[in-house]
Amino acid sequence: MMSFLQLILLITILTLLVTREPKGWFGRLRGQRQLILDSCALIDGRIVEIVASGFIADQLVIPQFILNELQLLADGSDSHKRERARFGLDIAHQLQDSSPVPVVIDASMLSEQNTTDDKLLALAKKLKARLYTTDVNLAKVAAVQGVHVLNVQELAQAMRPVSLPGETVQVHVVQKGSGREQGVGYLEDGTMIVVENGISLVGKTVPVVVTRMHQTVSGKMVFGRAKVAREETASATSPRRITTRATAAHPQAQKSSSPTAPGGLRQRLRVVR
Repeated sequence: MMSFLQLILLITILTLLVTREPKGWFGRLRGQRQLILDSCALIDGRIVEIVASGFIADQLVIPQFILNELQLLADGSDSHKRERARFGLDIAHQLQDSSPVPVVIDASMLSEQNTTDDKLLALAKKLKARLYTTDVNLAKVAAVQGVHVLNVQELAQAMRPVSLPGETVQVHVVQKGSGREQGVGYLEDGTMIVVENGISLVGKTVPVVVTRMHQTVSGKMVFGRAKVAREETASATSPRRITTRATAAHPQAQKSSSPTAPGGLRQRLRVVR
């Protein structure tokens, strides 16, 4: 049997675990993880639809220092930042009112950390939680420090439909490309498509045949060839055939250009002289 001293030691260890990280400990005990939202996540706003759809069942954690940062921006002089910060605060209130998962305001100020990013990473480590952000640089630093990150931008990139080579899509060419004679348009899901010989099609919506795809750091790029370009190339060669028919329909034109015609004979005599 367990001795009295061992029982006291076990109770002490459990008490220390609960005292140091109560939310993280009880969350793992219930099987529910925690997800920390930063200011970019609140300003982005898509977290509301994602949570409502049931794809995220984690407990949402909104740090108090993030709310303080948004409030400071909302009271600032920059109109653009002010509107975005107010929208982020509205999203926080909306999550509290209608989120199907629990929403917690964490009051940890973490004054030993200098920047907001450092506080977010320290809080994620403290709670053993994941971080939800759209900040690419913060996501890279978090990955180096072993903090799991959810980025809705990466989710959107992964969910985009794939256009296979040979498919025909309607593309509105909006500007010229970086390459020679290239045009640039966008598919319905926002994927950029480079149209060969599409510089003359800027401002038009044309059918484009997908030729290949290229994966970049920022997402997928599609390359294609406009069908209308081949039609214009074919029509450009038609005047030659029209000229031939016109020449055949007027034999006098052939006689005037032949060397035996009077004009042609004079030209040859002049050359001999």
